[in-house]
Amino acid sequence: MTLRQVYAALYRAYGPQHWWPGETPFEVMVGAVLTQNTAWSNVEKAIDNLKAHDALDPAVITHTPAVTLAAWLKPSGYFNIKARRLKNFCAWYLAAGGLASLQKLETPVLRRALLAVNGIGPETADDILLYAFERPVFVIDAYTRRLFSRLQLVTGEETYEELRHYFEQGLGRSADKVALFNEYHALIVAHAKQACRTRPLCDVCCLRRRCSYPTG
Repeated sequence: MTLRQVYAALYRAYGPQHWWPGETPFEVMVGAVLTQNTAWSNVEKAIDNLKAHDALDPAVITHTPAVTLAAWLKPSGYFNIKARRLKNFCAWYLAAGGLASLQKLETPVLRRALLAVNGIGPETADDILLYAFERPVFVIDAYTRRLFSRLQLVTGEETYEELRHYFEQGLGRSADKVALFNEYHALIVAHAKQACRTRPLCDVCCLRRRCSYPTG
């Protein structure tokens, strides 16, 4: 089974996902920082808190006391840690010149800059690159590793970078890589929540006929 075949099966099953939710690129970036280790519904509550306090702004976040920001972010979990990470990110964002300046950077340069921000790991950086900056970078998460190891397309032991390159090279001939990578990642998330869970619901899985996991 190829990566394209998996994509086609998922798309038939779930349709377009219209992901990532966010009214502005900066809101998408904030969501990417906050979504670590929590459900998206919790992130939405935290972002709503920021909006309610007119604080969905990098300068406001940077100058807001950490304890106050943490209280607004409480629905997203790990709120003290996320408050520090979000303040770090916003300070970097402003120092770098904001969206207009960052958009001018080549993707590898921008990715290295994001990874240099304290608290921004590869998955968060790639979420920001793909969904906020519309760069052709494939996001790897736990759902991706789980699904494709069960399909035996990967071993599950690969590093983050190895998996990212595997997907980018395997899907790289698309006329619009950004749209494809965006939709594919969103479909993987949808499938992992609906069927390919930690304890999979194989009876409702659109890939069950091509997956050896149920039979070992």
